[in-house]
Amino acid sequence: MRASFRLGRIAGVPVGVNWSVLVIFALIAWGLAANQFPRSYPDRSSVAYTLAGLVAAVVFFVGLLAHEVSHAVVAKRNGLEVDGITLWLFGGVAELRGEPRDPGAELRIAGVGPLVSLLLGAFFGAIAALLALAGQDGLLFGAVAWLAGINVLLAIFNVLPAAPLDGGRLLRAAVWKATGDRTRASVVAARAGWVLGVLLIGLGLWQFLSGVGFGGLWLALIGWFLIGAAGMEERQARTGSALRGVRVGDVMTPQPQTASAEMTVADFVDHYLFAYRHSALPLTEEGRPTGLVTVDRVRGVPAERRASTTLAEVACRADQLVLAQPGEELNDLLPRLSECADGRALVVTDGQLVGIVSPSDISRAVQRSTLRTPTPTHSR
Repeated sequence: MRASFRLGRIAGVPVGVNWSVLVIFALIAWGLAANQFPRSYPDRSSVAYTLAGLVAAVVFFVGLLAHEVSHAVVAKRNGLEVDGITLWLFGGVAELRGEPRDPGAELRIAGVGPLVSLLLGAFFGAIAALLALAGQDGLLFGAVAWLAGINVLLAIFNVLPAAPLDGGRLLRAAVWKATGDRTRASVVAARAGWVLGVLLIGLGLWQFLSGVGFGGLWLALIGWFLIGAAGMEERQARTGSALRGVRVGDVMTPQPQTASAEMTVADFVDHYLFAYRHSALPLTEEGRPTGLVTVDRVRGVPAERRASTTLAEVACRADQLVLAQPGEELNDLLPRLSECADGRALVVTDGQLVGIVSPSDISRAVQRSTLRTPTPTHSR
């Protein structure tokens, strides 16, 4: 999930927000200000309801960010790199590079998030209790009580034993510990996620058809997301198992043909596209990669503008490139390929371009791996 804009860094980790957060933020603030608070605490001004709803929604997302930051901090302490944290429609995600080294690390990384949410729920619950004892049972009490309940609910939902939820990671850690097989554990957690997704879709549709309201559709949407994410996790687990031990240098296309950023799109089409039969060409300056141009990007340039448009104008920019080292594990590279829409990585040594990895390179690597004689391996 890509961030639409960055908020800065927390604990050394880049934090971003996807535009879809605005949707759920607006729904939460509107639901509190227009429905829950007026129904529970009548005779307040619309300004008070709006302010309370906005503040509660903001504090909720701060708590959600704390949940993800805790994952990132513990992951770093357990030897993993964290590329960033992104808040989006269905909550947040800490983008970890690589896999935990053992079930214990998996348990710590996955378990800290729900624990933080639970502690936040207890914190707000204690404040609500103090307000009630002081006789402050009005709108402020309602907002704090809602924050207590939503954080506890978030903790409970996240520990459901189904990927990609934190509970799915906890389940994976348990199966991994019991069997010694990381891939098998990942598949079990992913299939549990698929089952939970189906159940949520069924429950959501039943609620909607029963006249409960649009909350049922929201449950169904979450279920649909879980099914898709669980399926992706299972595929990634099987691919990761097939590629275990394979290095980037083993699959890359070495010394790829390159082009200049100053070349026009018309020259690229006339002299490079058919001559080299590559669907992507790195742009370099003195051997250092500065961009990546693909057939899909060129196709978007109207024919009448190709002679006046340079490759630099349509290429994947230098700050968007996915770079890798020849000795890097291919499994560590795979999650980063989505960072640039072109789905390719440029391989560098001392800043100099030495190769390129494309989806077809990875597909061939998987096919070759499946032909190898299987040997029983257990990841400890």
